[in-house]
Amino acid sequence: MVTKEELPDCPVATAVQLIGSKWKLLILRNLLQRAWRFNELKKSIEGISQKVLTDSLRSMETDGIIVRTVYTGSPLKVEYSLSELGESMRPIIMAMESWGISYKSQIEKNNETK
Repeated sequence: MVTKEELPDCPVATAVQLIGSKWKLLILRNLLQRAWRFNELKKSIEGISQKVLTDSLRSMETDGIIVRTVYTGSPLKVEYSLSELGESMRPIIMAMESWGISYKSQIEKNNETK
């Protein structure tokens, strides 16, 4: 986890630093539903590369947003889920979803009137 001194002074900049990439937001969107395995996430997020998914998951784990759980056995099973901190981002993601729905509806209405 980063230290307080490493974070920007602006709280919005802090949030953007932690979850500002489109890939992290899409990972969060999925993890709000349930725990996911790596390959499930990769298949469900169109266009994400294995490297970017790996780097994003590691970064979010380091920042305390997600939890990586390893289940021993054969084959080894790893799941990713939201931490308590990650779960606290639910209202942010839900507000973004609501805004996106509203925006798409407005664009649709504008296109119908043309």
